Amino acid sequence: MALLLSGERPSAAAVTLNPFRIAVAFAGKFRAATARRQALNNLLSMDPHRLDDLGINRTDLFDAMAAEPSRSGRVLSDRRAKNASHWLNP
Repeated sequence: MALLLSGERPSAAAVTLNPFRIAVAFAGKFRAATARRQALNNLLSMDPHRLDDLGINRTDLFDAMAAEPSRSGRVLSDRRAKNASHWLNP
């Protein structure tokens, strides 16, 4: 068995389950998902001309809502870039 320095932890150290940390992480994920849904709903309530100024449309918003929560921002970003390239190069 190799000797460890006093400040080192073995790589196979057991992970301690802390119910408080689990609850805080769950609450954080829930709040983030709620904020994301609220932001997309606010965008849906905008006038189509304002959405066009942002480089997106309602279909893009529905696609972002249908995507995984972690990818919704990426979907909108990709659509804005695609719409901008079509606008610049018709």
